[in-house]
Amino acid sequence: MTTATTGRTTAKGAVGTAHTRVEGRDKVTGAARYAGEVPFADLAHGWLALSTVTRGRVRSIDTDAVLGMPGVLAVLHHGNAPRVDTDYIGLLGIPPDPTAAVFQDDRVPHAGWPVALVVAETPEQAREAAEALVVTYDEEPHDTALTSDHPGAYPADGHMPAETEKGDLAASLAASAFVVDEEYTTPEEHHSMMEPHAATALWDGGRLEVIDSNQGATWVQTELAKMFSLDESAVRVRSEHIGGGFGSKGLRAHQVSAVMAATVLHRPVRVVMTRRQMFSLAGYRSPTAQRVRLGADADGRLRALDHRSLNQTSTVYEFVEPGAGVARVMYDADAHRTANHVVRLDVPSPTFMRAPGEAPGSFAIEAALDELAERCGVDPIELRLRNEPEAGPVSGLPFSSRNLAACFREGARRFGWAERDPRPGIRRDGRWLLGTGTAAASFGAGAGPSTALLTAEADGTFTVRIAAADLGTGARTALTLVAADALEVTPERVRVRIGDSDFGPAMIAGGSMGTRSWAWAITEAARDLRERLALGTTVPPEGITVRSDTTAALGALAQKERHSFGAQFAEVAVDTATGEVRVRRMLGIFAAGRIVNPLTARNQLVGGMIWGISMALHEEAVRDRATGGLYAPDLAGYHVATHADVGDIHADWVDDHDPDDPVGIKGVGEIGIVGAAAAVANAVWHATGVRHRSLPIRPDRVLSATAPTAGGGADA
Repeated sequence: MTTATTGRTTAKGAVGTAHTRVEGRDKVTGAARYAGEVPFADLAHGWLALSTVTRGRVRSIDTDAVLGMPGVLAVLHHGNAPRVDTDYIGLLGIPPDPTAAVFQDDRVPHAGWPVALVVAETPEQAREAAEALVVTYDEEPHDTALTSDHPGAYPADGHMPAETEKGDLAASLAASAFVVDEEYTTPEEHHSMMEPHAATALWDGGRLEVIDSNQGATWVQTELAKMFSLDESAVRVRSEHIGGGFGSKGLRAHQVSAVMAATVLHRPVRVVMTRRQMFSLAGYRSPTAQRVRLGADADGRLRALDHRSLNQTSTVYEFVEPGAGVARVMYDADAHRTANHVVRLDVPSPTFMRAPGEAPGSFAIEAALDELAERCGVDPIELRLRNEPEAGPVSGLPFSSRNLAACFREGARRFGWAERDPRPGIRRDGRWLLGTGTAAASFGAGAGPSTALLTAEADGTFTVRIAAADLGTGARTALTLVAADALEVTPERVRVRIGDSDFGPAMIAGGSMGTRSWAWAITEAARDLRERLALGTTVPPEGITVRSDTTAALGALAQKERHSFGAQFAEVAVDTATGEVRVRRMLGIFAAGRIVNPLTARNQLVGGMIWGISMALHEEAVRDRATGGLYAPDLAGYHVATHADVGDIHADWVDDHDPDDPVGIKGVGEIGIVGAAAAVANAVWHATGVRHRSLPIRPDRVLSATAPTAGGGADA
């Protein structure tokens, strides 16, 4: 037994100072085990067989020959797989994607649909057998092409109302001195994280255990319990180390098929997606077709704003990429209309991808604002500052804090914006045309109810247990710092355990809400524990544990518009003879609440900005209309930005305090990508005088772009 003491840190505390990752040594030495590396005795391996047709029915599956191959244990398909339930609402308030409920019927709704799982003693045997499996189909005609005028488009709510409208749009546009009316498109994009999706399922004493790579252990636990009609206490999901997720690591076919196989074979079964399988099974960012209409007075103040976004979804599941949602936060006008529409196609289901909605939506609205600034003859930053709303343009709620203007002013100073010649196509550096561009950014700062367990150990240390998920963002380290300050001890006395559904419900790592939600729960637990650990309190050998639940505290928080904001700046060099575009430097200045760990926060912001470069210039998944499949669905054919594509890039932040928020954290995981692609595209216009309204800005598009007119403008 020991006597508890506070061991107070310096007055500044741990939060706000740079700390290397607490698990960093384990990761670089290989001691940290990921989902596909955890050893199990008697482990079997499953390999998914995917459809080779885009739409139709499975007529037959010839399993006899495969079952006779070396090491093959079973072939699961729609004729023999366990039945599951999909008639429920999941943890996130939405029904499950039926793609995860594998082998329930003979329908094939898209290319790459799971039709069987081959289980064998080794992954090599499973793969060989899966590739030898003969499946016969009855094919049907398919439609995989998203067009802005598709007759099947309809409004869809998703996580926000499908449409909002106020004022007389037609009248306001007619009365405007300047009008922009353009269409902007973004392509299908894929997550492409380092670690593929992997899961191992086993039954232990009547309890289902799943070792997984996911963005929320309790999320997957809840979904699996409902799908397999189990009590949640009968399911344990662990996800200790994760090699990236970006929105795609929820419930997928690999976990469900692994549970099915473990149930049938009565032994542990592991299923790992291949990189190619991820392109059809792990979700993606839907392509969008967006129309933006802006009308402004002679001084550039908006009178009309109309932002409509269309995305594709599958025929089995409705997913909305809410591109028009960003306009509901950023800019107001007397007449204001936004709409998110979808069209069902014979394609895999899209899903959340870093900054869902805001990333493609900001490209359209921020490129349109740049076009409006050009037509008004107003500096792009000044135009945005003139249109700063006093309250939420749609909600009418006050902003908890909105320091976008501070971001632009600080960014303009550091970027050297005042020296910019506004005329396009003027600056040169040898064969390169040079240009600079800017764009605004925003992302919601929400929180979800979470629980945390905090134990004062007999040796004077403290253990935090919370079902958080560290996708590689440094969440463990951030939560260690938060707990240390809340307990008034040094970080070395705090041990944080995460990624286990047995720790109780907690918010997922998504929507930039993870750290804020978990920190809130830990802070409340620390407060309660400190009350119990008055000076001189004796700690028994088993320790003293308290549990927090932030559900009530979240409900009491004042209703306001809570967002992170940012200003993005980019300088590009364009060679119009080769079509090459190089981003020479980028700067992002953000207002993102209290920064817990400047080291990992800056990494997150810079990583998002690099993704914005990738979105602007490289990323594009293309479907073959004849087959419905993707061309080259791998990292050889799907291009992402590499070191050679990234120039001088910096991220920083301004003070951003919300007096009503007891946590003050807003999240930095997604705001870095928002506005980045628009800043690059706006810089390309400034360099060349040509507007590119379709991403990515490929060399062939630069080469085929219309030459600038005498007035200095042209369209791609």
